[in-house]
Amino acid sequence: MQYYIVKGGNKLEGEVFSSGSKNASLPILAASILNEGKTYLKNVPNIHDTEIMYQIMELLGVKIYQEEEYIVIDSTNIYTYEIPDNLMRQMRSSVILAGAIIGRCKKAKFSYPGGCDIGVRPIDLHLSAFKKMGINILEEDGVITCDAEKIIGNTITLDFPSVGATENIILAATLSEGTTYIKNAAMEPEIVDLQNFINKMGGNVVGAGTKEIKISGVNNLETARYEIMPDRIEIGTLLCATAITKGNVTVKNVMIEHLIPLIYKLEEIGCEIELKDKRIHLKVKDRLNACNIKTMPYPGFPTDMQPIIASVLGISKGTSIIIENIFENRFKYLAELKRMGAKVTIEGKTAIIKGIRKYNATSVEATDLRGGAALLIAGLNASGTTEISNIKYILRGYENIDEKLNTLGANINIREGE
Repeated sequence: MQYYIVKGGNKLEGEVFSSGSKNASLPILAASILNEGKTYLKNVPNIHDTEIMYQIMELLGVKIYQEEEYIVIDSTNIYTYEIPDNLMRQMRSSVILAGAIIGRCKKAKFSYPGGCDIGVRPIDLHLSAFKKMGINILEEDGVITCDAEKIIGNTITLDFPSVGATENIILAATLSEGTTYIKNAAMEPEIVDLQNFINKMGGNVVGAGTKEIKISGVNNLETARYEIMPDRIEIGTLLCATAITKGNVTVKNVMIEHLIPLIYKLEEIGCEIELKDKRIHLKVKDRLNACNIKTMPYPGFPTDMQPIIASVLGISKGTSIIIENIFENRFKYLAELKRMGAKVTIEGKTAIIKGIRKYNATSVEATDLRGGAALLIAGLNASGTTEISNIKYILRGYENIDEKLNTLGANINIREGE
């Protein structure tokens, strides 16, 4: 097991570049299967989740290698439509391969996905959408088998604007017959990135970023070169790390429009923010103030940022209220933050946080990806040395986050242990 050893108390200062988006890379990697040839992807983050995706794709028959600044995906030969159970269970986003494999092979076989335990995340919406597109579904002993003579376009109305379901429908419909309409679609920027990539390959997807997406099936796709969008959650984490240390940092390679809900809240609690081109400069002079947050589907405040800004609110002046509307187990990390001195009361989907002046250094355990990041930045604020175990969760979604923070003045080391 690996641990982060964080010596807190240092102010973050300087400039740092963001990495490519984890949540955009995974569906785009899946979409490359639809292209019976080579795809060149730039700015794919080097994280555990992309490594698992590579492993699954290689077992399907895909060849993956580095060529200068590009990851080259050669999907000319796919010789199986089954996703191994052991890899499927390591990553929730592995389910996104289902739509791509069905689109390419007209068949797919996979088990239920794993990932962070932050709440029930059923794939019923994915499967019911597949059925509406003429795909037969057989569920037996936790294994799902999909089979279709042909995929037929249809109108699909989602009960909830699920990101994964929206992406899976797009992937399955790209090479379908006819036209598919997704109503009540998720509007996240990562879906726009997926649309842009598919269209770069010769697909026909319009409407991503709105509530209705139209996918007109095409017969085949072409070789494409594409650069993944910046990771808005990593950027938000770097900004919150700056805020919690009363720092002065510029984050580069930013799509500002993707971060508006977070920027508003950071300004509300007292951060000074300057926006220019593809940069965000944040500095903090005085103790920050409390605020209220309610997570919502995009363009609302992102659930992935909730634990991270909660860590900042834990040392802010006054009482903050957070309402979590997306995942019912997203507050699990707060038990660990309490060990660092946070004063938190949880009532259902509401967390009430009374700000303290400083966290206490101690030993804590990451319970999930974003909760682990919340503990990491809390450690930057704490007096003394904080030990964070189970950092496999953090490594799933952040590329060299310890090195990036260290370049800004943090003191974070990785230690190997039992």
